Amino acid sequence: MNEAKKNAGGAGSGFARIEIMMGMKKLTPLLKKLSTAGITGVTVFQALGCGIQHGSYEYTPEETTDIQLLPKTCLLIICEQEAVADLVELLKLELYTGHIGDGKIFISGIDNIIRIRTGEEGGEVLRRSDIG
Repeated sequence: MNEAKKNAGGAGSGFARIEIMMGMKKLTPLLKKLSTAGITGVTVFQALGCGIQHGSYEYTPEETTDIQLLPKTCLLIICEQEAVADLVELLKLELYTGHIGDGKIFISGIDNIIRIRTGEEGGEVLRRSDIG
């Protein structure tokens, strides 16, 4: 079983939360790719952050101890668990450069989803509904 799919379990809603931390340069091409793949909802956050390299763009011979915050983008996608493995593969292909800063993908389960306006719960919340 694919590791991404195996680790995306929730307590029962059948949905997963995927957070992608990435550099800002790949945002527009990734959004286009997600749209053509049928992803209908994405939330984007701009952030500052660093990883193991403390904000350096490549490994350096001496360890950098000062943290340098770099501009990052965080995407949040909620999708059905069955779609997680394919979505993760799409993300890995689209975001890969082979250089430090390609990003990270975090996957977690969702216990429940509630539409505030109607009080609906579960999977129907992520599908279109009539406004009114």
